[in-house]
Amino acid sequence: MDGVQGHLSSFDFYPEWTRSWHHRNVFTDPEAIDAQATLLRTLGSALTGRPHLLGLQLGNELNNLVEHNPVTPDEVDHYLDTLLAAARDGLGEHGGLVTHSAYDAAWYGDDHPFTPEASARKGDLTTVHPWVFSGDCARRYGPRSPQVRHLAEYGTELAKAYATDPARPVWVQETGAPEPHIPAADAPDFARATVRNAAECAGLWGVTWWCSHDVDRSLADFPELEYTLGLFDSTGRPKPIAEALAETVADLRAAPPSPEPRATALVLDCTPGTRSVSGPGGAYFEAWMRLRADGVRPAVVLAGRAEDTGNLAARGIKEVVRPS
Repeated sequence: MDGVQGHLSSFDFYPEWTRSWHHRNVFTDPEAIDAQATLLRTLGSALTGRPHLLGLQLGNELNNLVEHNPVTPDEVDHYLDTLLAAARDGLGEHGGLVTHSAYDAAWYGDDHPFTPEASARKGDLTTVHPWVFSGDCARRYGPRSPQVRHLAEYGTELAKAYATDPARPVWVQETGAPEPHIPAADAPDFARATVRNAAECAGLWGVTWWCSHDVDRSLADFPELEYTLGLFDSTGRPKPIAEALAETVADLRAAPPSPEPRATALVLDCTPGTRSVSGPGGAYFEAWMRLRADGVRPAVVLAGRAEDTGNLAARGIKEVVRPS
C-alpha cells in the first residue's frame, strides 16, 4: 500500500491539504511532514494483520514532486527518515515491509535531490524503476538491444553498489513495455528477457510489472503510452506480453534460479554532479553493457569501495576492473 500516493499513470497526486490556499511544501514544511507521518502511522496501524499485505510504502515515485516542491538532499533524508519511522511505528516490527520509491532521476540525475544513497540505504529494501524511456534508452539503442533487455538487471546491480549492507535485497518494482519505445511485436520477448536477466542477480527480492490493464481510450488526456502499457487490454483480454510473462514466471517458479556471485566488478567513479555517467548514454553505462554483451556478468562497485576487501569478499567479487 502507498500512503501519500505521489505519482501514478503520468499524473502527480498530493494530499489535498497541501494544495489549497495554504499551499505547503510536502518535503520541507514541518506541519505537512507531521501530517504525512500521522497519515502513515494511522494507515499502518489499520493495515497490520490483514491478509496478503506486503507492507507500506511512503508513496510512489515521490521524487516526481520535486519540481514544485524545492528540496535539498539533506531535507530529503530528514523527510524519508521521519516518514519511514512513522510507517514502521504504525505497522509494528512484524507488520510487513516499509519502503519508499523513486523514479530513475535518483540514480541518473546529476543534481537530483533524491540520491542513490537514500534509495539504497533507507527502508527495508531497495526499489528500482528501470524504465526503458529513461535517458531515451530504447530509442538510443533500439528496442531489441542488449542495453534494453539487460536494463532491469543493470539497475539491480547499480542499486547494490550503493548499499551499505551487501545482503540488502533489491525489488524491481516497476518495469514495463511502453509503446512506441517497445513495439507490441517486441513486447513478449522483452518481458521474457527482462525477467530472466533480472533473475540472474543475487539478492533480487522480486519483479513487479507495470501495469495490469491498458487505459481505455474513452478516458482523455493520458499520454499515448498509458493506453497500451497493460498486460491486458482495456476489456480485460490478455495480450501476448501477458502470456509471455506468465510462462516465464511459471518456469522460474518451477526451477528457481540460484545465481552465482558476480566475480568481476566494474568500478563506478561517480563524483558529485556526475551521476549521469551511470545512465543510458553515459560512459559507465556503456562500459558495463559492453562487458555484459561480451558474456561477463559484471557487478558494480563504487570507487570508494574498490579496495575494501571486506565488502568485496562479502559480495563474492574477486576481480575489480575500471572502464577503459
